[in-house]
Amino acid sequence: MSAWLNPRRLRVQAIILICCLWGACTVDFSTAGLFDRAGNVKFQDFLQFYISARLVAHGRNNQLYDQQIASTELEHIVQQPTRVRLPTVYGPQVGLLFVPLERFSFLAAASIWVLISVLVFFVCVYWMWRLCPSLRQYPGLVAMSAVCFPPFFHFFLRGQISVLLLLCFTAAFLAFRSGNHWMAGAALGLLVIKPQFLVAIPLVLLLSGGWKTLAGLVISVGAQLGLTWTYFGTDVMHAYFATLWHMPRWIALAEPATAQAQMHSLRSFWLLLLPWSAAALVFYVCSSITVLLMAVASWRSRGNLALRFSTLIFAAVLINPHLFVYDLLVLAPAMLVHVDWALGHANHPASARVSVLLYLAFLLPLSGPLTVWTHLQLSVPVFVSMQALLWSILRSNAHSDTQELAR
Repeated sequence: MSAWLNPRRLRVQAIILICCLWGACTVDFSTAGLFDRAGNVKFQDFLQFYISARLVAHGRNNQLYDQQIASTELEHIVQQPTRVRLPTVYGPQVGLLFVPLERFSFLAAASIWVLISVLVFFVCVYWMWRLCPSLRQYPGLVAMSAVCFPPFFHFFLRGQISVLLLLCFTAAFLAFRSGNHWMAGAALGLLVIKPQFLVAIPLVLLLSGGWKTLAGLVISVGAQLGLTWTYFGTDVMHAYFATLWHMPRWIALAEPATAQAQMHSLRSFWLLLLPWSAAALVFYVCSSITVLLMAVASWRSRGNLALRFSTLIFAAVLINPHLFVYDLLVLAPAMLVHVDWALGHANHPASARVSVLLYLAFLLPLSGPLTVWTHLQLSVPVFVSMQALLWSILRSNAHSDTQELAR
């Protein structure tokens, strides 16, 4: 199959995918006003950020985590009763970030944010592409692949903030390349805006002895929380932490029954596959430990930085307890460096497998809706296989280096 994945065929497939995804988006969003053709609010997820920004701008910080207030504000924006529920679950600093946009109407503010996000996404892709020598001869194919990247499509439709996570990972990789482990940790610490992304990364750094990076991460998280606490006060922060703590009580009310089908981590994989929640939790913990140990061993190997950093990203994704398809946007740097490695190591025994797994990892997030009937999220086993393959490559390279030194 890897021989079939040549630039010409990939280019044709990218064009087809662009036409299908963005053609459907154009038709769906071609209606005038706030609602698309399916009757959904355009850029719907941006509602929670816009509402938080309005509350902060008008000095109503104490209402940030009042779900009744959020519902009232939402109905005021859409100008009609709605069953949509988007409770505020992000830190109050996120609402503060969007205050400059609250002066605009919701649709205008969401459009501005999406345009900024698209620009940031392509800047991150460009930065990573420049660091991939074997990919530099394919700028057009890389650009087309970025446009039809399924998480990018979903992130655009929902008006989400996943691009900020991508920016954190990209900045961390650039800092690692320059040898500045403190700054890399500081960049990773900014992921606290979606704290579920910090379940795996601190553990990998701790168990692998990445002390400088871990220290930078802890300082970054502490500084962000401290400054937010100082600005908003104790009551608001207590309300935020209470919202996170009691999330299981109300998350089912905010998310449709089919939400699990659009999640792509180990937790959602087992919840979809097994009808018993207790058994799913056990399998989630056991499989997460396996992925974590592979990431720790890879990070300890001191091998190829790009491959090692990719294992960190895959671990953050797989162990994430609540990850929607749009947050898979963070896989973009890993995919770029993997393709570059496969092109530059065409004679390596694992090169063909890397190419096939990357191809599947790119496309399979589109198959999420099928899990409503199949109960099998195909993307997750591919991500785990990719993690295992990277660990195997790094381990074999370390073994070869040891033998070379022994001679």
